[in-house]
Amino acid sequence: MTKSELIALYAKSRDRKRKDAEEDVNFIFDTIRDALAEGEKVVLTGFGTFDVRERKEKRCLNPRTGEPIQLPAGKAPAFKSGRGLKDAVNPKKD
Repeated sequence: MTKSELIALYAKSRDRKRKDAEEDVNFIFDTIRDALAEGEKVVLTGFGTFDVRERKEKRCLNPRTGEPIQLPAGKAPAFKSGRGLKDAVNPKKD
């Protein structure tokens, strides 16, 4: 599902104009992005947790030239799925 499809589905399910639905969805994504940029953790109970993790410096190869390069240390966004999402993806079989 793409962001456009998500917006269209949200607009249809809530009987909203597409433009209003797009503003709502963008607000949620922007809020998550801003919180992560400030180093905050975003916990959506039943869905998962967005967090920022430290990434160590590492050596790797340039895929075009094959030359070794050094990637600097930095931060990377991460997501850990919650129990509700895991259960939805892997339903229990009785």
